[in-house]
Amino acid sequence: MRPFLPVVSLAILAGLSLPALADSATPTPSISIQGRGEVVAAPDTASVTAGVTTQGATAREALDANTKAMAGLITTLKTAGVDAKDIQTSDFSVSPQYLYSDKDANGVTPPPRITGYNVQNGVNVKIRKLADLGKILDQIVTAGSNTINGISFSVEDPAKLLDEARKAAFADAEGKAKTYADAAGVGLGSILSIAEGSDVSPPQPMMFKAMAARADAAPVPVEAGQLTFDVNASVVWALKTSSD
Repeated sequence: MRPFLPVVSLAILAGLSLPALADSATPTPSISIQGRGEVVAAPDTASVTAGVTTQGATAREALDANTKAMAGLITTLKTAGVDAKDIQTSDFSVSPQYLYSDKDANGVTPPPRITGYNVQNGVNVKIRKLADLGKILDQIVTAGSNTINGISFSVEDPAKLLDEARKAAFADAEGKAKTYADAAGVGLGSILSIAEGSDVSPPQPMMFKAMAARADAAPVPVEAGQLTFDVNASVVWALKTSSD
């Protein structure tokens, strides 16, 4: 015969667990608010891609001319105070130039023929002294660079700026949450969750092709503008009712 006591104990435990299950199924009143923080700062670093395109009757001829011009460009950059670690090759290519002919008297189009070669070589350059940017751009062209593009500005270490934007985003969310809570006649309880999304909106990059420059030309005028650091935060609070 089975003992009776364990059966009774299980029944009692099952009865005690029912309210607990019912309570856990009741959702906690909460409010979810989006906050936005924005910090504006002047950039302290610029990046630019500078390069040389050369032509020649043969690939060797075009490459030799390009190598000489690029060596002069890199020497100019280093003389201007750009550190070697801030100069990085970004593009190199050798390509043929084709001449396409019209159809001949028999209506046949002859195949294109190679008339020469192009060699392109470029470097990404990071300039840490923005006051020197215009002067360096002028020197780059004087040194033989005939293509400059993709100028962009940045902040070398944006960590503190992003932290300021985070605080502003949380304060914005908290202010909105309190307004809603007051209007609903409840209070804000503990924070249930915080999620972040961030974005940086830099000025539009400047692009131009440099063809020639005089040795006595004035520095290239450059406006760095400002950078905007945006942080979006989503915060969820529990709500306190009069019965809490």
